[in-house]
Amino acid sequence: MSAPRDGARSGLAASWQGRHGERELLLSCIGFMALGFVLILGADAADGRRLAATDLLPLLLYALSLAAVHLTLVLAGFRGDQVLTATVAVLSGFGLLVQVRMGAFRGDAGTLTLGLWLVPAGLVIMTAGALILADGRYRILARGLWLWAGLSLLLVVVLLVTGQRFRGAVYALGFTTPTEALKVTVVLGLAAYLGRHGQALAQWRAGLPPWRALWPLLAFWAALTGLLALQRDLGMVLILGVALLVMLVSATGRIGYLVYGLLAAAGLGSLMLVFFAHGQRRIDAWLDPFQDPTGEGWQILQGLSGMYAGGLWGEGFGIGSPEYTPIAAADFIYSVIGEELGFLGCVVVVLFFLVLFQRGIALAGQGRSPFGRLLASGLTAVLAAQTVLNIGGVTKSIPLTGTTLPFISHGGASLLTAFAAIALLLAISDGEPGRGEKPPRATRSRAVGAVPSLGQPRKVRRTTARPTAGS
Repeated sequence: MSAPRDGARSGLAASWQGRHGERELLLSCIGFMALGFVLILGADAADGRRLAATDLLPLLLYALSLAAVHLTLVLAGFRGDQVLTATVAVLSGFGLLVQVRMGAFRGDAGTLTLGLWLVPAGLVIMTAGALILADGRYRILARGLWLWAGLSLLLVVVLLVTGQRFRGAVYALGFTTPTEALKVTVVLGLAAYLGRHGQALAQWRAGLPPWRALWPLLAFWAALTGLLALQRDLGMVLILGVALLVMLVSATGRIGYLVYGLLAAAGLGSLMLVFFAHGQRRIDAWLDPFQDPTGEGWQILQGLSGMYAGGLWGEGFGIGSPEYTPIAAADFIYSVIGEELGFLGCVVVVLFFLVLFQRGIALAGQGRSPFGRLLASGLTAVLAAQTVLNIGGVTKSIPLTGTTLPFISHGGASLLTAFAAIALLLAISDGEPGRGEKPPRATRSRAVGAVPSLGQPRKVRRTTARPTAGS
């Protein structure tokens, strides 16, 4: 009975050693968060606010959540991407820190409890999803093609029927946006469909795509776009449109889909500007915010003023005046970063996002199954498009779309959806078992200890001994 126990212990030790890089990165995240809390609480004390023990509760929950995530992955012998886990920990921790700075957790007990548990809940979703779908089990999701398509359309229909309209868009009870889940369900449906029909969709003739294989996809997309237009969620249309084009090109290798898609997007965008006045108003405010400085251009001007005041180094964490920027905790959280941490703080945030996207692109290139490759490329495209739309809108590079900054902006549905996307990426990064017998957990854990870097485990070349002449 001692042999299995010894094997399990050695496997656990190998798993613990194999994820030492992740452990060091997560400890750095906690140290970074602690420093940020010192700056915020110091600024609050300087303003005369009486500090309480509960002010440290967000930091404590964050540290305990990261410890639980790491220990769970070690005990499970998880082989997934360690840099991806640490990068998400940094971004979500920084988002929690900024929300503390904005006073998001001050108020009644209900607000305090809900806000504090969003990041820990997201980390639980990320870890549980990654472990459940690891070892190639995520491929079972490809069987639910019509489930994902139907669920996506049903989400928008239910919201339109039961929701309430506010500032042009439609929200569910408590001003929540359950359609944030489309960023995962639509990508799952697209990955399943393109994984099955990718070869057929690549067969172009006379410069035209194969309509017989393309029309079900176009019908679904037309229905989804029409429903989102009624909801007036143009940001979601743009994000999912980018994911569709990226996945089509990835599945077929045909750049023509990108060309036709951009032409269709230009035509659809012009048509929407004719029928939806609020879209035209956003274009006008983007072109000349001083035309209506106290109305449509007010948010843009205040955000730009805050970032200009931050300069290169910023005014200091907790010292700025983000309360003058409308909806600063959600849409314009990037302007708060620019005001208090300056241009350099904004650059650091962008660099972490670039690391996140690089890991997603690497996974898309390393996936063993078409579904896994397409799923990784689609999820990465969604996160990248959402980030570009938010930062571009805040910096006046593109018109505002009302999208949030992943992992950092205030918003429960958007945050949890981003964690769900990372769970799928981590499951893909764990790799798939071979066609033969699944190796025992202890053996798989020892392979982790041999990883020379924080990325994917190196491949072990299998050799077969040739029989000698006398055998």
